[in-house]
Amino acid sequence: MSSVMQDLLAQSSFDKLKEGSIVPGVITEIRQNEVVVDIGGKSEGLVPANEFIDIGELQVGSTIEVLVQKLEGKDGAPILSFDLAEQKKNWDNILTKFPEGSVATGRVKAKVKGGLIVSIGVDAFMPASHIDVQPPKNLDQYVGQTYDFKVLKINLERKNIVLSRRELIEEQRTNKRRALLDSIQPGQIRRGVVKNITDFGAFIDLDGMDGLLHITDMSWGRISHPSEMLKQGEEVQVMIIEVNREKERVSLGLKQTTKNPWDEIDRKYPVGAKVHGKVVNLVPYGAFVEIEPGVEGLVHITEMSWTKRITKPSELLKVGQELDAVVLGIQKEEQKISLGLRQLEPNPWDMVRHNYPIGARVRGKVRNMTTYGAFIELEEGIDGMVHVSDMSWTRKVNHPSEILKKGDEVDAIVLDVDPQQQRISLGMKQLATDPWSDIDAHFRIGDVVTGTVTKLTSFGAFVELKDGIDGLVHISQISEERIDKVKDVLKPGQQVTARVIKIDREERRLGLSIKAANYSAEQLAAETNAFEALNRSSAGTDMMNLGDILDEASKKE
Repeated sequence: MSSVMQDLLAQSSFDKLKEGSIVPGVITEIRQNEVVVDIGGKSEGLVPANEFIDIGELQVGSTIEVLVQKLEGKDGAPILSFDLAEQKKNWDNILTKFPEGSVATGRVKAKVKGGLIVSIGVDAFMPASHIDVQPPKNLDQYVGQTYDFKVLKINLERKNIVLSRRELIEEQRTNKRRALLDSIQPGQIRRGVVKNITDFGAFIDLDGMDGLLHITDMSWGRISHPSEMLKQGEEVQVMIIEVNREKERVSLGLKQTTKNPWDEIDRKYPVGAKVHGKVVNLVPYGAFVEIEPGVEGLVHITEMSWTKRITKPSELLKVGQELDAVVLGIQKEEQKISLGLRQLEPNPWDMVRHNYPIGARVRGKVRNMTTYGAFIELEEGIDGMVHVSDMSWTRKVNHPSEILKKGDEVDAIVLDVDPQQQRISLGMKQLATDPWSDIDAHFRIGDVVTGTVTKLTSFGAFVELKDGIDGLVHISQISEERIDKVKDVLKPGQQVTARVIKIDREERRLGLSIKAANYSAEQLAAETNAFEALNRSSAGTDMMNLGDILDEASKKE
């Protein structure tokens, strides 16, 4: 102990001590959480151990200066503070040592509302927003730690100092960023830390500035979100793709640090090769299959089955399923591979010419109908189509529903087979002989026939005769009397008797006359004589038949 300090202790007495005064004291005991100090007058006080930066440096018998906070505490002993004594002594020097804008080293003493108390010789306040670049959620982690701080503001009247650690960090990052921008070049491999993850990519801290790693530059394959490959705080190696020094932007690549699997894709997976992979995604038009990391192929919905009618891929496949496929095509520049599942099995259409030769009689079920025909299922996945024009020799079919209904079992004749277009043409009328091929053996002009009215029009009525042959009764041939509307005289389903007056092979229709059906032999003979006379007078012109004569007669009437 110095002689000066001994003199001070000798001269002091407990009666002369005042609260707020700084007095010398001798350390008499060092405990775990407190230090016992004798300040004279046979009075010992306690100083909290956390007021000393390193309690291990203290020694019993050494002298320190303390501030008397209270002359007498609860236990009757004075309450002392080493820290407040230092602050009171240092405050006068603090303005000179740490002016605004300077850097001070300090220790975080405690967490308070809105920030931290930091000792830089005197107590100073650091707002929570100035602790780090990103305000931390837990301030307790900083208590007891020593850092450098920037002095933001000093209030002399209140003896208040505001510090910032964030501004120092930002200045350091700015300096690092400038140095990084000066040295960084495209093609370099740099180490960084994943700072933030977004839907479109991730920001990588390159220890000086942030670079953007876009989702398209993360993997040679397809990923739906960056979190599938990265996690915040993870350390990664990335390649510098592009540097914009004016805007201080850096574009990064992760997949570029590995070899592009598409470079030798055509050699590894030639067309026709069988590959094994896993379904990674299902879309309305097909399924994506990963055949190696970064390489996916598309199985289009049309390439999944030769025969099954698949409307959506999930009917056959599910995500995560492993399967084999055949390489159908490669577009190296677009990084696309076309795969097929049905090519693993023989194409049943390759056998249709053998199984369904032209002229063969087949049987099947009506699966579907359109305006132009009906589809007949011959076996699973193999349909034949009967066009409306091949449904009847005698009827003009406007829609297949006039003859067929869905689910009907029908017989047909194979008319044509096109394996490439996967088409089989069928005919129903070909099951029977065309009655029009020998129509003269069935009907002659002048024959009296009986039939059923099937359809009415404004110009006449259609009558079904034997063998399904249709005849047309013109409105002028219904009655000797004038008729304005056909429906006033005839009804569908009505049985009528008529005379054949015209045979039209081109239109495949007979002209009928109901009024001529009741003509007597004399009347018919008279009409015939008139017909012959008309033929003689018309020598050199086209001949007229009985139907023409009757038409002419009706006009005269």
